[in-house]
Amino acid sequence: MKQGGSFLQNLLENSVVQFLKKPQAIARILAGLFSLIIFASLMTDGYENLTASSQLRCVLNDNGAACSYAIVAGVLAFLQSFLFLSLDAFDIVRISHRVKSTILILDVIFSIIWSCVWFVAFSFLANQWNKSIHRYLLGSSSARTSISFAFFSIPCWVYLGYRALKELWAEPPVPYQRSFDEGAVALTTLSSVTTTSIPISGEHYSPTEVPPTDSPHNPKTPPTHRLSFSNDN
Repeated sequence: MKQGGSFLQNLLENSVVQFLKKPQAIARILAGLFSLIIFASLMTDGYENLTASSQLRCVLNDNGAACSYAIVAGVLAFLQSFLFLSLDAFDIVRISHRVKSTILILDVIFSIIWSCVWFVAFSFLANQWNKSIHRYLLGSSSARTSISFAFFSIPCWVYLGYRALKELWAEPPVPYQRSFDEGAVALTTLSSVTTTSIPISGEHYSPTEVPPTDSPHNPKTPPTHRLSFSNDN
């Protein structure tokens, strides 16, 4: 009993188990599993044939676009959810601040996109199922399953977007580094200002001294000519 208890304690304290217990990791796993259920159910029993024909038809109102949309969306969402799950696992090993900010921004963008995709999928699949004329024996359960898990996928991706946005706000701003071109422009401007402020003649005067009148900094002013009027009377 003691050995079994110590094994369970060591298992719970494992870093992998601690990572999988995080709410964000659980939401990603659920989003991936829901996507897997959607495209797997439609790929297995989503196409059936009528008794009078051997042609396979989509069980959702015989609309092949509905089945194709759900299958493609499910495959892509499944791959992306586990891709970002692996990126979250790399966060345990310290990655650079700039890379983490980029991953969080992409996570927010894709979470918003997938929330909209699954909302459209739920509405589209439910509409086509209600309009279906033929009821297939095996395809009915697949259609209901895909519609249900398309609806369950929406809150998962909304929550993932909320978590990513919250972490992005908590991240400190990326430090600004002056580029080489900006430094060159600042140096050129400073040198031009310094050059114009240096006297040309190289003469220096104290603040109390007045430069001579014939100095190039104080050129001699030409004499003014005044008109005088004589009184003849």
